[in-house]
Amino acid sequence: MPSAPATHPPQRPPARRRPGCHARLRGVLRRLGTGLLLVAAAAAGAGELVIAVSLTSLSLPLHVAADKGYFAAEGVAVRIEDCLGGQRCMRRLLDGRAQLATVSDLPVMFHSFERRDYAVIATFVTSTRDLKLVTRAGSGIARAADLTGRRVGTVKGASAQYYLDAYLLYHGIDPARVEVVGLSPEQIPGAFERREVDAVVVWEPYAWLAIRAAGGDARVLPNPRIYTQTFNLVADRRVLAEREDELVRVLRAVERAQQLIRNRPTEAQAIMKARLQLDQSFVDWAWGDLHYRLGLDQSLLSTLENEARWALREGHVQARGALPNVLDVVDSGPLRKALPEAVTVVTPR
Repeated sequence: MPSAPATHPPQRPPARRRPGCHARLRGVLRRLGTGLLLVAAAAAGAGELVIAVSLTSLSLPLHVAADKGYFAAEGVAVRIEDCLGGQRCMRRLLDGRAQLATVSDLPVMFHSFERRDYAVIATFVTSTRDLKLVTRAGSGIARAADLTGRRVGTVKGASAQYYLDAYLLYHGIDPARVEVVGLSPEQIPGAFERREVDAVVVWEPYAWLAIRAAGGDARVLPNPRIYTQTFNLVADRRVLAEREDELVRVLRAVERAQQLIRNRPTEAQAIMKARLQLDQSFVDWAWGDLHYRLGLDQSLLSTLENEARWALREGHVQARGALPNVLDVVDSGPLRKALPEAVTVVTPR
């Protein structure tokens, strides 16, 4: 019996390609990819941490971390915004224009009388000689007693004012007997050069610029090392609550910068010169006065408490009951995660 012919499933005729189909598909994919990139870029921009950084040699670890790409290497998007003086950096933080700021201990103390929406998360440099009292050889001011009745230019509400008062009190002089002229840091060299003030108290590089402005007539009065200035990284409390992991990464990047400063000082000095637009003579002048180390020490709390008592006693703030609790403006959480051995401060965290 003849076998049945083989059967095959019916086959569709080949589909007719519509002209331009692939081109349209590629266009859709291109637009979709572009949209996704725009969304990712927007998310990255929204996720940036803006750090208001004082344009001073004290801020070198932040500049090194940015210059060497350490923030990006730690996986955190950071934008550095320069400002003149820690007070202005702190104001940007409090106004919501920055999430982090570099600032000395004094503005931290002053604002603690009124608010608790910020916290020091680390100290990254200390110095007993960055602040200087500069006068002229021909002014007749050779010792602390000679400042009585003279005009002294300084930055009110900043570490410079605290140093001036501490200097006068250390030498038994009532600060009320000195005429304090409030100036911004960048105004001080010019005011000193024009002899609008008899002496100035300010941090670097403005002390150096004032000395250069006066030429060979400038003199720095001996520093009794009565005050250890700290320069700190301060964070918005909302950022601490919502983005602590990013702050940990920031601190790890800063620690990498600290290691470079210690191990490759020539590289670090080159970054300092570029950022401050000053020459090697300034670096040689200031370098030995600065002690770069990431930490959060119990001594910071003592400094803040002493400053708060001084501010009340000298009438720089209005008395409103008890002194502020300095623990309210310090948070060791991020540094304990980034570099636990660097924390000696005793806090609830």
